[in-house]
Amino acid sequence: MSGTSGLLQLCQVPSSSLFFGSSKLSKGLYLVPVRVMYPMSCLCKQMQTTTYAIVKGSYVSNPQNQQENKEKLTPKVENVGAFQKLPMVMPSVDILHSALRKAKRVLPTKGIANAAKRERNKGAKQLDALMKELAVPLRTYKENFPNKKYLHPYERSLIELTLGDGNYEDVLGKLEALRKKVVSVGKEHASLCAKSLSKREAEERLNEGLKRIEEIFDGDGKAVDELLNIAKTLRAMPVVDLETPTLCLVGAPNVGKSSLVRVLSTGKPEICNYPFTTRGILMGHINLSYQNFQVTDTPGILRRSDEERNNLEKLTLAVLAHLPTAVLYVHDLSGECGMSPSDQFVIYKEMRERFSSHIWLDVVSKCDLLQASPVIFATDDCNVDNFELVRYRKMGPDGALNVSVKNEIGLDELKKRVYELLVSQSERIKNQKSKEEELENPS
Repeated sequence: MSGTSGLLQLCQVPSSSLFFGSSKLSKGLYLVPVRVMYPMSCLCKQMQTTTYAIVKGSYVSNPQNQQENKEKLTPKVENVGAFQKLPMVMPSVDILHSALRKAKRVLPTKGIANAAKRERNKGAKQLDALMKELAVPLRTYKENFPNKKYLHPYERSLIELTLGDGNYEDVLGKLEALRKKVVSVGKEHASLCAKSLSKREAEERLNEGLKRIEEIFDGDGKAVDELLNIAKTLRAMPVVDLETPTLCLVGAPNVGKSSLVRVLSTGKPEICNYPFTTRGILMGHINLSYQNFQVTDTPGILRRSDEERNNLEKLTLAVLAHLPTAVLYVHDLSGECGMSPSDQFVIYKEMRERFSSHIWLDVVSKCDLLQASPVIFATDDCNVDNFELVRYRKMGPDGALNVSVKNEIGLDELKKRVYELLVSQSERIKNQKSKEEELENPS
């Protein structure tokens, strides 16, 4: 034990080494420790910063540290604009031809005199080069296309509704499977070529390897072309600035939303007299009183449950659910849109209740076509006791503004009210941003 104790004491001497000198006395030879100072360097791979608490005799990691580590490992949800950062994707044919061309230019290592050794060296290097030229762009695409779960909820909805639920991940999965297959087959044939016993055998194995890799890429390379089309589709999506006030036009199909967008903004939607003219989200800009705002035209909403809605209707709901927009709700009481005022009333009440937190402005369009008596469809209940519905059929919701794009009725008042609406929305955005900054940086 004394020896062990002495060893521990020696090990605890800091920043020094021990030199044992000798001193010869009358009764023998003794070791005398002499301290000699040397500079000491300490290599530390990683410092442990986790704290532990003792619970029932065991060390348990502090929950606060676990939360901090979890936050570090969890990628932050992106802001909008991820689609504009997508990498350029080359067609699969171009990738393959470029890789073959570069691989065939690879020469054997200099200084190999034996023909067989030189040929198998060249074959192995060319197969390895082809494998890398194909695998590198595939890996780049996989890494630079964002993980859907870390996208902004609005852009996540656009992917699901535009591409179909699961298609985005499916294409990225096919891409990764193709990369792994190319790497595996490339390494296998390069190894076989390197073990060739003759020049002829090396040439045959090189050709077999090139042909096999080319067949794989020809067969499964359609995943690259699918990704190319996905990138084109996503880049064409409208860019939304979350800090710029946005006006969202909502209503049933064919009520005149697109006509109002043309009056108010730089957006140029298609205007036809049939439902679902707007087949996606159209973004334009409004310049009022030297201030710039955004305006978006959305597909019309029908009277039905969410389970029965098509993807166009779901796009409208995604905009309202995930973007801080002011709502310009458009009503058509003339019967021209093909939907009865009674059905529009039901949709309006649902939307108003569902998105009650939004700033709201109601507009009755095509007011030049309104008659003294309300429009009642054959499917409507004429003896309804709902006073609010009866009033809605005649003049729309309380405080609604009557406009006519054709006769230019109420357009100046509309622009004034829209400006006031967007100024209020701007104040909301500023207040929300201030609250978020206070939460991130508490005093």
